[in-house]
Formats: sequence, structure tokens, C-alpha cells
Amino acid sequence: MTVAPQHDALSASAIHSTDQALNHVIIEFYEKLSSWEHAIVRDKGFSLSQVHTIELLGVHGAMRMKELADKIGVTTGTLTVQIDKMVESQWVMRRPHETDRRSILVELTEKGQALFLEHDALHLQLTTDLTAKMSAEERSLLLNLLTRMNQEF
Repeated sequence: MTVAPQHDALSASAIHSTDQALNHVIIEFYEKLSSWEHAIVRDKGFSLSQVHTIELLGVHGAMRMKELADKIGVTTGTLTVQIDKMVESQWVMRRPHETDRRSILVELTEKGQALFLEHDALHLQLTTDLTAKMSAEERSLLLNLLTRMNQEF
């Protein structure tokens, strides 16, 4: 009589249970973060996708349209329509790429940079609030784990 197969089955079951629990916690966190984000941008005169574009440009600086579209997960055609509206609102501007005549760079204007800084401060406050009861070691571990998860995308 062997005990190992039964133990392996229990281990597999525990792993499956942990994976399921982790899946549900990640989804719950995403839903709560999305709801918070929607509440922040509601009645501000811009869309969530526009704020995400502003966040990307604020963090990474000027980007080619294709690169920006890839990061957002939309086609360049969809992004062009959005950028047109954002240029009209004076949040971003287009300029020719210095070394690639075929490329157009999109970058934040002063108004867009101010919006980025305001929105980034709200994110920082949320992060501070969510991690307030964590030790420095726990925050560091969370940073490392989330960084590794982000690298998988």
C-alpha cells in the first residue's frame, strides 16, 4: 500500500484550490480598482481610455502611435480617433519623429502633464491607503510579486 499517490492528489487539490482562490482575489481586486477608477474620472470631461493614455505618456514620455496603441491594446485606427479628441482638448500633441520621417510621436502638453500629475497623485494616495497596514517588508514583497506578474504580460 502506498500513501504517496493519495498525498499527491491532496497536494494537487490544494494547489488547484489556491489557484482558484488567487484567481477570484485577482478578479475582485481588478473589479474594485476599475470601479474606483471609473468613479475618479466620472464627470471630469474625459474617458477612462484617455486617462490610461495620459498615464502611459506621463510615465514613459513621448511615444510612437504604434507603440502607444500596442501598450493600450487597441488598433492604431482606434487610437487615432482618441488622439484627435485629446489634441482638440489640448492634453496631447503630435510631432514628427526626429530620426524616422514615417513616425509621429505623441506627447503630453502642459495641460496633459498637469492632468497626469493630478491623477498619479490619486493613484499614489490609493496605494498608500491600501498598503498602510503592511510592513515595509510586505510592501517590498508585494512590489516584487506584482512586478513579476506584470512581466508575464
